[in-house]
Amino acid sequence: MPHPLYLDLTAPELRARAEELRALASPCRLCPRACGAHRERGERGFCRAGLAPWVASFGPHFGEEEVLVGEGGSGTIFFSGCNLRCLFCQNYAISQLGEGEEIGVDDLARIMLRLQAAGCANVNLVTPTHQAPQIVAALAVAREEGLRLPLVWNCGGYESLDALRILERIVDIYLPDVKYGASEVAASLSAAPGYFEIAQDALREMHRQVGDLIVRDGIAVRGLLVRHLVLPDGLAGSEAVLEFIARHISPDTFVNVMAQYRPAHRARERPELTRRPTAAEQEHVLAIARRLGLRRAGPH
Repeated sequence: MPHPLYLDLTAPELRARAEELRALASPCRLCPRACGAHRERGERGFCRAGLAPWVASFGPHFGEEEVLVGEGGSGTIFFSGCNLRCLFCQNYAISQLGEGEEIGVDDLARIMLRLQAAGCANVNLVTPTHQAPQIVAALAVAREEGLRLPLVWNCGGYESLDALRILERIVDIYLPDVKYGASEVAASLSAAPGYFEIAQDALREMHRQVGDLIVRDGIAVRGLLVRHLVLPDGLAGSEAVLEFIARHISPDTFVNVMAQYRPAHRARERPELTRRPTAAEQEHVLAIARRLGLRRAGPH
């Protein structure tokens, strides 16, 4: 069974990676916005994060994909702030309203170790992109203290290639939620210009690093797992997303076609977002996946 990739790096190597990421954080280029916030001076950019870990909650989570959960749950750490502004975000109190607490790097390392002690199958970093330096710094500490769980990078798909390349041989499972197949929709609904083109490059890099998802005894240990949320009236551009994955990533890509959209946060400001997708709309997307030959796509 593959062991976590970061175990092949020494603690000094991990700390050096954290410093590389920290250099991207001030002026900030950690995500494609490249907002230039000088975090070293206390500036906070679009995501509102500083240089300390900013955590909303953590614990075993049993609502993730079955291959991430196992018997002990996925060890999720929900990070505050976000580099997206989705009008329909179900976690908007965390992502946009600033709910959470800044803690120390050692505290974050202890959280990782607590999740392992609780029997979790992995450490699942939820919305980690804008806090990559502090996460990798904490990982260096936790590794020295005995962390041995796979690391899951659970992100929104709006990723910087510079940051992703630094994460090579650190992240075991990339879990991007590829939200849109049209960048103009992404700009309107998530304030994410150029989203689809950026997400395509990110998927290529993620797959280059970890390949198709490897599952052992029902648990994911390494690889790419893509989420795609079906939106009403085809707003997610599902066919474009799935066609790109099938043709340019791999027909063996593990894709979770999700049906749990509901109007949340500011969704009711937009008439097209005020209802849930119908069963027929969901089945239409699944039929597209089948037609494209995505053998591991479905409601997972």
